[in-house]
Amino acid sequence: MPIPKALTIAGSDSGGGAGIQADLKTFNSLSVFGMSVITAVTAQNSYEVSGILPVPPEFVKLQIDTVAKDIKVDGAKTGMLFSSEIIKVVTGSIKDYSIKPVIVDPVMVSKSNARLLREDAIESLIKYLLPESTIVTPNIPEAEILASMSISTIEDMKAAAEKIGTEIGLKVLVKGGHFNGPPIDIYYDGSNILKFEGTRYETKNTHGTGDTLSSAILSFLIKGYREQEAIALGKEYVEGSIRNSFPTGSGFGSLCHWWRYGECHP
Repeated sequence: MPIPKALTIAGSDSGGGAGIQADLKTFNSLSVFGMSVITAVTAQNSYEVSGILPVPPEFVKLQIDTVAKDIKVDGAKTGMLFSSEIIKVVTGSIKDYSIKPVIVDPVMVSKSNARLLREDAIESLIKYLLPESTIVTPNIPEAEILASMSISTIEDMKAAAEKIGTEIGLKVLVKGGHFNGPPIDIYYDGSNILKFEGTRYETKNTHGTGDTLSSAILSFLIKGYREQEAIALGKEYVEGSIRNSFPTGSGFGSLCHWWRYGECHP
């Protein structure tokens, strides 16, 4: 059986905790061959993003073209896209090469509160990319923007997931990690609302959790799991990565992506 091949289209995190670095670690840990298209280079560590250098849209397109014309892309995920121009190029390439499934992690702000998506690009994200996605995975602040509503309860999460899903026509996983208590994610599959409850670990070593979850869901999807199974397995993988996480600097530490087969705390 061929090795599943996944493409991440996202920004580079020089600190190694999030972005394409987290995506590729996740793919590797789940026995998926990972490929990457870099949309922006960030100067980043565990507590700040000190600089962002977007990649020219035409070079983003060239990266996708060069990979897709030679290697079968079994699925893709998007992370930091930064600008409207990059979003349009990425969407066009996804359509040109009929790439499915596509997991869209609508990255807008970093854990250290740096803006990773220009405000004027949100409309392009909604208009162009989201309709091409298989599942979109917003956290609470991102879901509030996409649904144009405030979210403070689980019922709000359900309403936001259904609103985003019905208005745009897609499946939505609203991540509840910003709330206190057990992390509860809400999934709208186009007709039903499902709840996924997990275990919270009291640690600040959570850099890259959203990137890791979207990459894990994609990995399980292209390995043949159904969407609900892929989400459940993805959450289980992320929880293990958080449970075995470790500090990497003075800010938000890193997940241990290799916890299933290697030592995280020698």
